[in-house]
Amino acid sequence: MDVDGARMRYLRAGSGPPIVLLHGLLGYSFSWRCVLPALAPLRTCYAPDMLGAGFSERPKTDHSMRATALRLLKFAEGLKLDSFDLLGTSRGGAVAMSAAAECVKRGKPHIRRLILVAPVNPYSPHGRWLAPFAGTFVGSAMVRAVLERVPSLYPYWHGRMFADPKKIPSDSLEGYKAPIVMPGLFEHALSIVGTWSADLRELEALLPALASIPTMLMWGTKDPAVYFSSMESLARHFPGAEKVVFHGVGHLPYEECAEEFNRALIDFLAKGSGARDQGSASEHCSLTRGFSENR
Repeated sequence: MDVDGARMRYLRAGSGPPIVLLHGLLGYSFSWRCVLPALAPLRTCYAPDMLGAGFSERPKTDHSMRATALRLLKFAEGLKLDSFDLLGTSRGGAVAMSAAAECVKRGKPHIRRLILVAPVNPYSPHGRWLAPFAGTFVGSAMVRAVLERVPSLYPYWHGRMFADPKKIPSDSLEGYKAPIVMPGLFEHALSIVGTWSADLRELEALLPALASIPTMLMWGTKDPAVYFSSMESLARHFPGAEKVVFHGVGHLPYEECAEEFNRALIDFLAKGSGARDQGSASEHCSLTRGFSENR
């Protein structure tokens, strides 16, 4: 799809009411390969590679939280979605909250449910200094040297996102490394961390607008990226929010404990829909089963 003059790649799966799934920083639609087969019997799933990430084009543009959220709404408009569920993880969780607040302000489209998986938020101290430092000239040079010139460190940083190394899917590391073949991925990431502090201040200000949206928070207790300790502070802005805790799990529960994650997600989506999904939440991870790639 053309969005803001650039091509955005996305995956589409299944049938039924729509849900949009947003990846995190340095992630892309690949993140949802274990989720899409389980959700396909229940929902029409749309998993975009946001501009600059994955295999979408990498234009030099504003990649702040709000600008990314507005692009997400243009994507939804292009799909003619008047109402949809919205799931976001990590930095994608912050973008999801920003987009939802914009929908509340505009009155459309309608966000039926909000699912936030270890979302970046103002109450997790981790990253408050690291992300802004990475956005400086010296910091960005150091990050670039590590990421581009020392590829042997990829397994280390990727492995840190999991609490149990034995539960890292066999395709995970190579899958996340794949978009590196397209130039501009790290410039995109550095542009995001450059507005990190301002984005967190903006996010804290807009949180009260989200109180009326049915929300579920999902978190691993061993998350090294967005601390589990921030869950309760964030939950105060979502009265009645469901909270799902994955004990002994890291930052990527949709990979590390996929069956448990999918079961909780399906249960939440089925509430109020008139029928519970009868499909299995234990489908194997697959990039080829039940969904098509759209360019």
